[in-house]
Amino acid sequence: MSIEVKVPALPESVSDATVATWHKKAGERVSRDENLVDLETDKVMLEVPAPKDGVLKEIVKESGATVNADEVIGVIEESEAAGGETEGENGEPEAADKREEEQEQESRKAEEAGKADEEPRRVSPAARRVAEEKDVDLAGIEGSGRGGMVTKSDVLDYLESGEEPEPRQEQARETPASQPSETFGERQEKRVPMSRIRARIAERMVEAQSTAAMLTSFNEVNLKAVMDMRKRYKEQFEKRHGVKLGLMSFFVRACCEALKKHPVVNASVEDRDIVYHEYYDIGIAVSTERGLVVPVLRGADAMSLAEIERQIGDYATKAREGGLALEDLQGGTFTITNGGVFGSLVSTPILNPPQSAILGMHTIKERPVVEDGEIVARPMMYIALTYDHRIVDGKDAVLFLVAIKEALEDPHRILLDL
Repeated sequence: MSIEVKVPALPESVSDATVATWHKKAGERVSRDENLVDLETDKVMLEVPAPKDGVLKEIVKESGATVNADEVIGVIEESEAAGGETEGENGEPEAADKREEEQEQESRKAEEAGKADEEPRRVSPAARRVAEEKDVDLAGIEGSGRGGMVTKSDVLDYLESGEEPEPRQEQARETPASQPSETFGERQEKRVPMSRIRARIAERMVEAQSTAAMLTSFNEVNLKAVMDMRKRYKEQFEKRHGVKLGLMSFFVRACCEALKKHPVVNASVEDRDIVYHEYYDIGIAVSTERGLVVPVLRGADAMSLAEIERQIGDYATKAREGGLALEDLQGGTFTITNGGVFGSLVSTPILNPPQSAILGMHTIKERPVVEDGEIVARPMMYIALTYDHRIVDGKDAVLFLVAIKEALEDPHRILLDL
């Protein structure tokens, strides 16, 4: 019996998808719920599992094809039920256990033929890319993800363990004698198409610049009080909550308090209306190998520091492994991006439409400041607020940054809701 493999339902905000990678070839056996193919959308990578046990009879849509929801992309020839009996050529019934034994023998033969070194069945796209870049054989790596999936973290841990990675066996290419093995003085280039997510990022950046009147204001924050608090309580915090106390949770809480004082920064433009959002869904920009994604903390103002850190950590792991769901990325009333993790001293972030503002964090540097008439070294960070000047005035932007500065330089204000 033939079973059609179809594109799963896509959310309203996603019109189509691109076939990224088939993990099985036509004629290969597949197991139910095994990932057959990755589909790339504008925002996330979707996995399409096998609906039944069987053999992949046909690949209808090859890698690179654009597909729509419910479109057939492959066909599986379903295996016979494992528990029943079939009749042999002479009409005598064959027991299911005999068939199972034959299957085991076939499996052993396949292993003897050299198939034991194949990659694990379930490998995340990010893990596969790292393995290809580092020339690592995935067969020797044990997966820690759901269902035994090998994740990017598993590959990185394997590399950090000091074990020599086993290179993939590739057939050596011979260089014709008439051609030199090295070319000097020639300019070479490589042209590759944009991924769906990169193309979407480019589209949204151009959209932001063409539709909003963007302006950026700056301030600087003395983070000594926050750093001292983290140093004093980090061990107790991690022991109690099972997560490290980072900087981002302080910034999220500080932004929520500042947004309450200056609600227009939390608003958006819709036609000729200003929509004031009376909730605080904060987007956290996360960099991945495929591009920047912005998962959203829902109701961030009601979350504790531990809840914020835990949620951000979960999102970061999902982002690296390609496991973010579309609903994780939708919505958001305000965004925070941290270029400081890459060493950025100052920048002007671009709006995340239709939001009216985005906060840019930067690297922390010890700089001389004057306190009580004395010059002292303090951990300082420049912060930048890019905002839509159509609805946010300069006064609101500056006062918003001042509110963040005051909250972070005296973090007890955050805990006391001052």
